Amino acid sequence: MSIHFTRRSLVRGITAATAVVTLATGLAACGGDSDAATKTDNAASGSVTIGQLSNGAATETTLEVSEVKSISAELPDAVRKSGKLVIGHGALPSGSAPLDYVGDDQKTLTGSETDIGRLVAAVLGLEPESKNFTWENLFIGVDSGKVDVAFSNVTDTEERKEKYEFASYRQDNLAFEVLKSGNWRFDGDYENLAGKTVSVGSGTNQERILIEWQRKLQGEGKKLTIKRYPDNNGVYLALSSGKIDAHFGPNPTISYHITQTAKTSKPTANAGTFSGAGASLQGLIAATSKKDSGLAKPITDAINYLIKNGQYAKWLAAWNLSNEAVAKSEVNPPGLPLDNS
Repeated sequence: MSIHFTRRSLVRGITAATAVVTLATGLAACGGDSDAATKTDNAASGSVTIGQLSNGAATETTLEVSEVKSISAELPDAVRKSGKLVIGHGALPSGSAPLDYVGDDQKTLTGSETDIGRLVAAVLGLEPESKNFTWENLFIGVDSGKVDVAFSNVTDTEERKEKYEFASYRQDNLAFEVLKSGNWRFDGDYENLAGKTVSVGSGTNQERILIEWQRKLQGEGKKLTIKRYPDNNGVYLALSSGKIDAHFGPNPTISYHITQTAKTSKPTANAGTFSGAGASLQGLIAATSKKDSGLAKPITDAINYLIKNGQYAKWLAAWNLSNEAVAKSEVNPPGLPLDNS
């Protein structure tokens, strides 16, 4: 059976559309965008509380962070004068934990992406205003100026650079989820998959990578069995019962599921990560603004300020995503190549 991979399925890697765990609560299924409720931050208050209303996905933490005048001075005049940073999220209709989803109050947009946007806004001395869209309409929102910047697990790609500018802030990683009671580890080497049975989502970037490894192992006379299940319940039942050795999926959603199993009789663990861009390039997630908007540089500088002063590490740790840390934010770093298809 042939498998067709669209460019969209490849570049979204760990975006909400290919997420392993999605939440069924909250966001309305109709309509292309909404003004998402978020906890209001006062740009002058000097603190931002992250991990709120996370339904156990994060540790609520208050971080000290204030405007940095030398960075906010870099903002385009129109944004600086508006006093707010309009942040787009592509989480409609159902959201995806721990990235963007409706919190446990059933109305407030929360998640790691929401929180990094709020932290950046604080450094820039701006009030964050979140707007929620379907994935497709998120980019229309950026194009039209409805939002200033998207913080929504957007992968940095060379194709997207034709229309957008990027400020990187997180690695784009895939991961293997296993039972915590086991001792198998991926260790970045496909050879360790020999003799294993692994599940993966159909039509995803991770399936493409896994099939590549399967072919390499077959050429060496070794076997990798790939299983596909119609829904997440099937995956996790197979994992807990030992029908599969591991599940290969987006690192953030696997990190979230691990928090949900921590107190069960069959807790799971992360057995290793792999770049969503493949072995030759570390994939990156980036804040996305309209090309030549003048926002990529101040946002990059704001992220680097957060990295240098420790708030960035605390943000990742609160959301159990420390394994996706970058050493620094960059303006338009190398992205997924045009020929990666």
